[in-house]
Amino acid sequence: MARIPSKDEILDWISENPTQTSKRDIARAFGIKGADRIDLKRVLKELEEDGHLEKRKKTYRDPDKLPPVSVLEVSEITVDGDIFLNPLEWQGTGPAPGVLFVAKQGDPALKAGDRLLCRMTEVEADDHAYEARLIRRIGQNARRILGIFRKGHEGGRIVPIDKGADKEWEVPAGATDGAQDGELVEASQSGPKGRMGLPKAKIVARLGDPTAPRAVSLIAIHQHGIPDEFPDEVIAEADRMKPAGLKGREDLRHLPMITIDPSDARDHDDAVYAHPDENPANPDGHVIWVAIADVAHYVTPGSALDREARKRGNSSYFPDRVVPMLPDRLSGDLCSLHEGVPRAVIAARMVIGADGEKRSHSFIRGMIKSRASLSYGEVQAAQDGNPNDRVAPWMDEVITPLYDAYYALRRAREARQPLDLDLPERKIVLSDAGEVESVRIAERFDAHRLIEEMMVLANVAAAEELDRLGRPLLYRVHEEPSPEKLEALREVAQASGFTLAKGQVLKTRHLNQLLSQAEGSEFDELINMSTLRSMTQAYYFPQNFGHFGLALKHYAHFTSPIRRYSDLIVHRALISGHQWGDDGLSREDIDQLEATATHISQTERRSMEAERDTTDRYLAAFLSDRVGSELTGRIAGVQRFGIFVRLDETGADGLVPVASIGAEYFRYDEREQTLRGERSGTTLSVGQNVLVRLAEAVPVTGGLMFDLLEVEGEPIKSSPRGRSGKPGRRKPGQAARKNAKTRKKVRRTRK
Repeated sequence: MARIPSKDEILDWISENPTQTSKRDIARAFGIKGADRIDLKRVLKELEEDGHLEKRKKTYRDPDKLPPVSVLEVSEITVDGDIFLNPLEWQGTGPAPGVLFVAKQGDPALKAGDRLLCRMTEVEADDHAYEARLIRRIGQNARRILGIFRKGHEGGRIVPIDKGADKEWEVPAGATDGAQDGELVEASQSGPKGRMGLPKAKIVARLGDPTAPRAVSLIAIHQHGIPDEFPDEVIAEADRMKPAGLKGREDLRHLPMITIDPSDARDHDDAVYAHPDENPANPDGHVIWVAIADVAHYVTPGSALDREARKRGNSSYFPDRVVPMLPDRLSGDLCSLHEGVPRAVIAARMVIGADGEKRSHSFIRGMIKSRASLSYGEVQAAQDGNPNDRVAPWMDEVITPLYDAYYALRRAREARQPLDLDLPERKIVLSDAGEVESVRIAERFDAHRLIEEMMVLANVAAAEELDRLGRPLLYRVHEEPSPEKLEALREVAQASGFTLAKGQVLKTRHLNQLLSQAEGSEFDELINMSTLRSMTQAYYFPQNFGHFGLALKHYAHFTSPIRRYSDLIVHRALISGHQWGDDGLSREDIDQLEATATHISQTERRSMEAERDTTDRYLAAFLSDRVGSELTGRIAGVQRFGIFVRLDETGADGLVPVASIGAEYFRYDEREQTLRGERSGTTLSVGQNVLVRLAEAVPVTGGLMFDLLEVEGEPIKSSPRGRSGKPGRRKPGQAARKNAKTRKKVRRTRK
């Protein structure tokens, strides 16, 4: 008769051999055979009853440990790229242990909510007790839905506000959280289809009236997951800050620096000053000073402020509000270069020749006192001969020398030939009540270009300085178009009667020559938009691949650390490189540079998408009382399912479904980006002037639908209609499915 192991021996075996925990494995390990297995089964049963083991089918495990193969859910992806998992099979008495996902080459990209089957390894670490390696991905977490609640007899329904959504959600009684009919809500999926044939959802947050004017940006902020509330510890840390002193800084308060910003700006993070260079070796040269708020003094590596700023990545701007990267105590006060107030800065002193080319630069950690906070409009008016009382005192000493330096920089720009797209920016003007008052083209003055050119020069100087010092940094990278996109642009140009050089290294001047050929012609907008579409998206990266669009070899963001984390990294690198203090780039900053670059590139895109969605909703609200009106515009895009039209007056984009165009079949040519009528030969292409009728405007989604009336002055025949003069009927549900399919395509195309 074999000796039956003690309970402790069995527990030790299971702990040391987590993959061999069946009764057969345990019996084999202790040499137990035949009838002796009955006694082993009794001991295992006692351990199970005592709570020391849990039987899972034919195996046993310690309930306070995770099984060697477990189902887990992605709970958090940190800004460093670490992925933490939540075990779904935890049966222990205490909190579930932390689990870190260890990726291997070939593993798929994961996102919060993904469910995984993983092999587990117990480890000793501060923030996790297990490491998990993927076996396979098995599903996703409950979806989150943002929509309008429609109350029913028992519970209700949620109508999603996303333009791409094609189904509603059932909310059972007891899962409404008290939501009222018509209220904007956030919900999570709580089950499969119910009796109504709809998936079930549970309301988790009530967000108020979706039609309230100031709810528009809130919807986008919530929908895109932009953090808009600062944690208490971040606010407390900011509130404890005191203004930086002069110690360790160069006193630059004697320089008559000024800030030039939009008239409604709340913060001022850059100040400028220029004067003629007195060096006889640089005749007609200029010295340009660009001083940037020293945010790094207040936001130090590893602090609560730093963690939150990195998490946000950047500020987000909407017509009615700003979601800042830093609390107002910093962004609107200590790091804002207010008029007449001493403020800590990192300043670039740059010497340029008469040709505008930079001859030298140096950086200083200093203290300035802005002489005046001026707007673009009043500075330009002063330069044009109409100075007001605020600008007049600074004309000779500050404004005129700034413009003289700008004219030199403009000469250098013309020689460099950065990409020169002509795409006017439209500005949404809101009333005090938050409603759209007007939509107008934003004014562009030389004052705007003056500041832009000086900021570009400072960004170049920062990148070159850190290269010289051999310090790690984040570059602003913009790569040249891919061969495929370039070939598509070349085909559009040839179809329009223009040429784009082939068989040579592409330079921005080649694209500018194409744009110049099209300027003033009927194809002007088509070529500008096609050129824009051919461009890659700029991003941040620790390696330098140049900036194609600006035609620059070295470029980094240095000028806006209040609103961009990338610039804060560059400031810290300059502090470390010049040994100005212990608040420079930390070892952790350096180790995380690539992860930080990826993260802030993503947050930048997130903000752009949220800002675009908000603009779409505001424009749809502005146009909603003009349904039925005839409007002029241009074709901005062509797809198999229809054409996108951009209105001349507002710049709003909307869809003309192909099924509504004319009394014939339209064939799509993907290469030429056209729709061609099979019988009439009518061709629809990007850039054509059109007359449309506004058929639908949905403010809550931002969606616009048009009927096409004329193309280049030629009328479009209406679609076939039944005897009653109304469109022919489809089978029940067919129209809804077609519309949903079209909305999906619109969403994919516009991303």
